[in-house]
Amino acid sequence: MPNVRANGITIEYDDFGHPDDPALLLIMGLGTQMIAWDERLCEQLAAEGFHVVRFDNRDVGLSEKIEGGPRPDVLAAMQGDTSSASYNLDDMAADAAGVLDALGIQKAHVVGASMGGMIAQTFAINYPDRILSLCSIMSTTGHAEAGQPHPEVLPILLGPRPNSREEAVDRAEQAVRAFGSKGLPVDWDLIRRRAGQGYDRCFYPIGFGRQLLAILASGDRTERLAALDVPTVVIHGSDDRLVDPSGGKATAAAIPGAELVEIDGMGHDMPEAAWPRIIDAVVRNAARAAVNR
Repeated sequence: MPNVRANGITIEYDDFGHPDDPALLLIMGLGTQMIAWDERLCEQLAAEGFHVVRFDNRDVGLSEKIEGGPRPDVLAAMQGDTSSASYNLDDMAADAAGVLDALGIQKAHVVGASMGGMIAQTFAINYPDRILSLCSIMSTTGHAEAGQPHPEVLPILLGPRPNSREEAVDRAEQAVRAFGSKGLPVDWDLIRRRAGQGYDRCFYPIGFGRQLLAILASGDRTERLAALDVPTVVIHGSDDRLVDPSGGKATAAAIPGAELVEIDGMGHDMPEAAWPRIIDAVVRNAARAAVNR
């Protein structure tokens, strides 16, 4: 896969479809590599007429690791002291803008999942002249009362990082069983295979802590989201226990004219059974952008 220099760091990316088609930038979530955007999903989006670009966020996958800063103190950050943050979501949104710059793309439809949704929201706030449409999936506004995880899943989210490939694969399955889809079929072989692929590609657990600190250091976006003027769709699963569905509802309520698409049975994952609803929502929202040009 190729890489580019973006916002002063090296970012790994790949793309699908024709470069002359409208760009669709996919931003993945906390500690998660771009390969979590399934290639088949990317190909189906490209078949809808998009030039699909996915990339590894900083501190994950094959993108540059932000070393030399303070060790992330997650416990202190959860109590309000975010001084150990090496960067915030504004920096990560600037990375996304840098990817577009490096590829010669002026404007894009932007889709983000989980933390990627937070980055996508921040991109829309900071670069309003570069976003055609916004899709925020299983994400939230940063408001303290919205989108909070169920207490039972916190030990999985914040527990010790795996020490081996086998542990990483087992942890991935454990996580999906805890907060993934309950009402839609899940391909467990794929979950384990992708977790192994991610471990082989890059195992860098401290990056998870740095990204989590970036979220906690970035605060509430609700007021700034209210100023957006961009076609927006918010997608959330009814069974999400990691980012409570209240996060999606708060996001849709904050952004003027946003559409909320709730997918029954979907948790904090995107199983293949949910793809038709997701693709339809992205395509319809992009069409709104075309009409509003």
